[in-house]
Amino acid sequence: VQLQASGGGLVQAGGSLRLSCAATGTVFRNDIYVMAWYRQTTGMQRELVAAITESNIANYGEFVKGRFAISRDNAKRTVYLQMNSLKPDDTAVYYCKANPLGQANSGFWGRGTLVTVSS
Repeated sequence: VQLQASGGGLVQAGGSLRLSCAATGTVFRNDIYVMAWYRQTTGMQRELVAAITESNIANYGEFVKGRFAISRDNAKRTVYLQMNSLKPDDTAVYYCKANPLGQANSGFWGRGTLVTVSS
């Protein structure tokens, strides 16, 4: 499995960005898997931003507070993260991940994409 993330960049506080992550290759048996976005800043642990199941059940990190929306296109094996009302604290490297349903401790990671929010 390869995960290719894109869409990061520099944005002013209050602005929006949309991240995309496409999975290629053989994903998982039965193609039932969770796709998720995590983020990490220097010296901090990677934290969950949002995750979404094959059947579009989503959950978010508490800090999201209605600002972000995760979605997926199963036919394209792609997950999206629409980020609105961005804050400087959202500055981080964002990583996408795919893992079998119920196995959050396994799976594959994509290379990160940097999001920088200026004040």
